[in-house]
Amino acid sequence: MPAVPSCILDPIRDQFLALLPVREVRHPLGCHNPRISDAVVFDRLVQVLVFGCGYERVADHLCSATTMRRRRDEWIATGVMESLRLLVLACYDQMIGLELDQLSADGCIAKAPSGGECAGKSPVDRAKLGMKRSQLTDGYGIPLVTDPAPANTRDHTLLPATLDRFAALEAALGPLPEHPRLSLDAGYDYSMVRQDLDTRRIIGRIAERGAKTPIQADGRWVVERTKCATRRSVCIPGSTGRNSEGGSWAE
Repeated sequence: MPAVPSCILDPIRDQFLALLPVREVRHPLGCHNPRISDAVVFDRLVQVLVFGCGYERVADHLCSATTMRRRRDEWIATGVMESLRLLVLACYDQMIGLELDQLSADGCIAKAPSGGECAGKSPVDRAKLGMKRSQLTDGYGIPLVTDPAPANTRDHTLLPATLDRFAALEAALGPLPEHPRLSLDAGYDYSMVRQDLDTRRIIGRIAERGAKTPIQADGRWVVERTKCATRRSVCIPGSTGRNSEGGSWAE
């Protein structure tokens, strides 16, 4: 059974392959081993993303796990993965619609045993290497921005960079709401956060520190659901961290 119906995957694959730059073969004899088709590798990476499994589980006689990791890093370096992410978001907005006037953000710690530039000591895992994902979702929990950082980074310090990347989505999605609402947990209950939100004309709904606020009360549950769904996911385009698969994608 396919990971994604062909009516959806085929046009996305075609658009992605059109974004790839022309590959230059610098080997004097061409290539001793035939290069695995980009379309084959793309389909395998989609399976990894949809099923949330390791590369070895998806690898077969047509494409090895090593090939998937190498091609993945190659595509990240060329910037086509970020272009594909923006295209997918734009298509989703046109076909279904993004709830951009209701936002939710939170941080999530993930393991990073292989290290990397974004890895740091995890405060919840005996100082083992880990990463923190600052994630921003729309009102339905669709991921809009995922920003990686060391695991020992405080959530509220990552919010400005996350909101900067959200503002940059206007080039791909069109005009953004002027006064969106942003739901945050008590980890963001700081005056600097409120001042930053006021500057950006964002209405903050922040839980107070020390007060027991139900997660359903202010819309934060959508980002919590998204975090649980993506805890085993594998990529953040543009990230230089390392995940449990030893690759340079972290989401």
